[in-house]
Amino acid sequence: MNTKKLPIARRLIARGLAVLLVLWTAPWAQAEPKENNPTIPVEVIRSDFEALYAGLKRAHVDLYAHRTKAAYDARYQEMLTSFNRPLSLFEVRVAFQKFVAYGNVAHARIEFPEDVYRDFRDKGGRSFPIYPRIAGDHVYVGENYSGNADIRSGDEILALNGEPIANWLARTAAHISADTDYIAHSILEFALPQYLWLELGERPYFDLTLKAQDGNILDVQVKATTRQEQTLAADNQPARFALNGAERTAKMLTAQTAYLRPGPFYNFENPAAVWDNSAFLTFTDDAFETFIKEGARQLIIDLRENPGGDNSFSDPILAWFADRPFRFCSAFLVRSSDEAAASNQARLDANPAAKEGISGRYARMYAETPRGELFDFDIDYAEPRKGERFEGQVYILVNRHSFSNAVTMAAMAQDYGFATIVGEKTSDMATTYGAMESFTLPATGISVGFPKAHIIRPSGTRESDGVTPDWEIPSPIAPTKEDVVLQQLLERLEAKG
Repeated sequence: MNTKKLPIARRLIARGLAVLLVLWTAPWAQAEPKENNPTIPVEVIRSDFEALYAGLKRAHVDLYAHRTKAAYDARYQEMLTSFNRPLSLFEVRVAFQKFVAYGNVAHARIEFPEDVYRDFRDKGGRSFPIYPRIAGDHVYVGENYSGNADIRSGDEILALNGEPIANWLARTAAHISADTDYIAHSILEFALPQYLWLELGERPYFDLTLKAQDGNILDVQVKATTRQEQTLAADNQPARFALNGAERTAKMLTAQTAYLRPGPFYNFENPAAVWDNSAFLTFTDDAFETFIKEGARQLIIDLRENPGGDNSFSDPILAWFADRPFRFCSAFLVRSSDEAAASNQARLDANPAAKEGISGRYARMYAETPRGELFDFDIDYAEPRKGERFEGQVYILVNRHSFSNAVTMAAMAQDYGFATIVGEKTSDMATTYGAMESFTLPATGISVGFPKAHIIRPSGTRESDGVTPDWEIPSPIAPTKEDVVLQQLLERLEAKG
């Protein structure tokens, strides 16, 4: 996709992630009303903070996976003491989330107060106008919507407001639940402006120290911009390539190479029926039938910038070329807790028919398993497609912004030998702490998401890690005019014959 309006493409990707966050956290992700931000007394804050830590210790499948208990206890005591004045509900949410994020587990979180930030921007609020590209220890200008011609995509950011940029990454990442810096940085590439707003509030400008691509060091003052000003800046930029996370495309790239970009694994076209996969299955089945009819010998499935979704969308794609039964994990280990059981029961209460399905199975396991112990929840295998199948070679493209079920699909394809994985390592995990549930804090009503399960990828590897490509093709630092990653893959396939 070539576009002059990269903020729009970025919003489409971010919107996909936001939809998934709502779905993953429903029914507990309840945005606070914009005008309902009461002051919370100290004793209430401390009481709910105690409930927060106690709930995490009971319900989280492995709260101390990445932090020792001693370290977490020390952080708890430090923060408990710091609550020595009344705070707004907004401030409490932000503080409590930093405590949850301290555990470095992506699926334990209190959601970002998106409604407050959106209201701020809707009213003309100004924010940092640059989206970074983070590669290891280096931070570059990825997209620049400041209107300042002295700043170019690909310039390295050395300092912000007189502090090393590494300090700002640490400060902003402290708000983000993430197992690794790589995950946190991949999120900051979408969201650094809003996390700087959390840290600093609204600022009229920012001071940057840059290292230009010619090696010169530049000190530049950047004006904070409104949403409208950023859109105008984008309109005045030359067309550049950007992947649209919401795009669904199926086509022949060459006489022998087919290309499928399935888009999100949920029905974003109809939010009222978000898990209805009927139109999606028609689209993908038609695509494979066309590829076979056209004589395709190889297929590229592009999961870059894919926000993920549900395996009821992705499994039928794998079934077109799988040669044996498959499932997304080798083990699904669930911790029994009152919190997880109550969250599951809420689904049963809302839909009594669910007692015959997965929620009913969960309810029986929670009843049979003593609290605090793990049980292995058996996951059914999916079957290869009967009848016509795609028999060619399959290559799956991923990048650091392939999330959720897109990562799971890539891991299955790699571990079962169904496809060759290409691109850059995913930031999201193939073996992970997930299957989020929630509990609600008694006084403030804040909803706390937690992972109830340790999900082990099909290979059996227990190390929490992303999917490492079989063929690595790095993503470019700065935006380019064409899809250089896809071009490199096509060149490799052509050379391979």
